[in-house]
Amino acid sequence: MYFSVMKSTPLIAHFETYLPFEEVEISLIESRISRRKLKRREHLLVNGDICRHYTFVVKGVLRLYGIDPSGKEHNILFAAENDWIYDITSFHEAKPGESNIQAIEPSEVIQIAQQDLYHLYVNIPKLDRVFKVITEEKYVELQNRVFQNISSTAQQRYTYFYEKYPNLATRLPNTQIASYLGITPEFLSMIRKEMVQGKTKK
Repeated sequence: MYFSVMKSTPLIAHFETYLPFEEVEISLIESRISRRKLKRREHLLVNGDICRHYTFVVKGVLRLYGIDPSGKEHNILFAAENDWIYDITSFHEAKPGESNIQAIEPSEVIQIAQQDLYHLYVNIPKLDRVFKVITEEKYVELQNRVFQNISSTAQQRYTYFYEKYPNLATRLPNTQIASYLGITPEFLSMIRKEMVQGKTKK
């Protein structure tokens, strides 16, 4: 479901955490974006499609995930309020991607299409700098995730996830977190139980 945007305060407020914007710049940004509502489990992107938008989460939680040859889903990252989600390779190369993006909760997002984003870069050069930082932050997030998977135990990975994303750790179903950590929901429940018992003993 799509509807026009007359006011995109959350997005502008997010941009202004990086740099201030003039009213004329804000008006131009608002003329080049769209808002979309997603039902729970509704897909924003499916494997084989080209990712044509940067998506900013206003409300809800989305996940980016892949599917292995056996049909098992593997969560790659989550995005909740004031965060971005997109298939960066598919977006920049304009090629079909292997990722899926799905709403875990009923969600509201703001999207910027590729051609509109490039138009904004030309007319608001500092927005280009903002998106470079946003892209770098996502790259760091994914790199840290890879290092965690390589060098950490399941309990260490969960502890890192809990400390970095405390809101998501209590908000998401065990199945979604377990998929992200690369373990079974049962093993995740065991880890959580051991952590609670450890705190109780202290």
